[in-house]
Amino acid sequence: MLESVRAQTATPGPASGSAVDADPRIHARRSTLLGCGIAAIVVGIAVAWVQLTDMRPSYDAFGWLVWGRQVLDWNLNTDGAPSWKPLTLVFTLPYALAGAQPQVWLWMITSTAGALAGSVFAARIAFRLTGPCPGGRWPAFAAGAFAAAAVLGMDGYSQQVLIANSDPMIVTLCLAAIDSHLSNRPRIAFALLVLAALGRPEAWAFAAPYAIWLVRSGHTHAVIATLALTGIGLAWFLVPGLTSHSWFISGQLAMNSPNAIHGNRPIGVIDRLMGLYERPMQVAVAYALVLAVIRRDRAWLSLAGTALLWVAIEIAMALHGWSAVPRYLMEPAAVLIVLAAAAIGWTLAYGARNGGPLLRWAPPIAFAALILSLVPVARSRATVTGTELHEAHKAAVVFKRLEEVIRNDGGARRIRSCGQPVTLVGYQAELAWALGMNVGNVGFRPGQSIDQGIPIVVFNPHRYGWRVRPWHLRADDARRCAVRIDSQLGDGS
Repeated sequence: MLESVRAQTATPGPASGSAVDADPRIHARRSTLLGCGIAAIVVGIAVAWVQLTDMRPSYDAFGWLVWGRQVLDWNLNTDGAPSWKPLTLVFTLPYALAGAQPQVWLWMITSTAGALAGSVFAARIAFRLTGPCPGGRWPAFAAGAFAAAAVLGMDGYSQQVLIANSDPMIVTLCLAAIDSHLSNRPRIAFALLVLAALGRPEAWAFAAPYAIWLVRSGHTHAVIATLALTGIGLAWFLVPGLTSHSWFISGQLAMNSPNAIHGNRPIGVIDRLMGLYERPMQVAVAYALVLAVIRRDRAWLSLAGTALLWVAIEIAMALHGWSAVPRYLMEPAAVLIVLAAAAIGWTLAYGARNGGPLLRWAPPIAFAALILSLVPVARSRATVTGTELHEAHKAAVVFKRLEEVIRNDGGARRIRSCGQPVTLVGYQAELAWALGMNVGNVGFRPGQSIDQGIPIVVFNPHRYGWRVRPWHLRADDARRCAVRIDSQLGDGS
């Protein structure tokens, strides 16, 4: 659907009509410098955020870090959770070359910067869709600011950032693809869609049609488009085929999730989508959809259709038995938020253009009322984020003490030689990363492992630290392992 958007949306030109501004080379140079400046600011904020919050990756993110390191060791095994997704390996593999700790920091900075950049592209799209206004571009700027804040304010977005998850990054890739298409850069848009398709299977439905449009419109060669689409398929299926028991391990691991919808699954998916923002934003989205139909604006209708198609695909996945958790719906939610922001900007501009006291003042008053209605939501989000920051600090302390325990107990190799490491399921990927193992090789049912009678080393989280205890040691290892491993270091006591 993206291919129909650009024709209806003019690329905003320079504000001034001078010869200098009219020179496309100078304008392109200024745009490049501005883009580099914004990118530097986003990365700088990401570095500061990672440093100040003391965040640490979650289960999935530690699993992705393990993939990158294990590929370097020619020992990748994707049988265990998290379920395979190629996008993260694009980053965690080269980051693994820098070493263990730099890999963690580079990924956290990348995921944070990728999440924050979503607000930039949301603002750009809303600004563009607002259109011109004779009294200045203030309606477009208002729309852009609203879109940027609203995307970052989606329910759960900040929590995904704090655990270094990839879903906000995919939101950014989708918004950046739309922005690139509107900016008459279709090849860049396609590259971004390919990256998004490496992160979420829902994006396949957009990358393939866009590739066909690129070829038919002469923007790229059929061979290039075919290679890109083939690469998506190979990345998703060939790698698991070589490193697990099944080519379809991603789908198999995603089945029977405890987060799956029970009851009416289509309604459940829609409820999860609407739950990403509160009633005032839902009203704004509904207004944007009605306005798009009334105006018959192809760009707006195409973006709305794109969002609804993603939701339809998620419903189909839920019916198949996959989880359809709210974070998988952040991409269409972000597009609908951008449309709501554009509708606000267009309405403000329309009132300014058409004179009359009612048309001039009613839109700004309505916009102010919307902002005021979202103040309690913003306060709630701030409270939740404060709690999440506390949890992030706790996770960082626990992780540091895990490394301390492993170091004081003789190192990862010595611990592995004493028995299979076992911990609770929520810490499985973290312990695998700390011990240089594949996630699937770390046990996650301590009681069951103890009952089996095989040599194991149990890592139990205790307060802000760990208790480590070996079980069923071999006779030759009893003295060495009991002395070096049986400890309670870093348990916070």
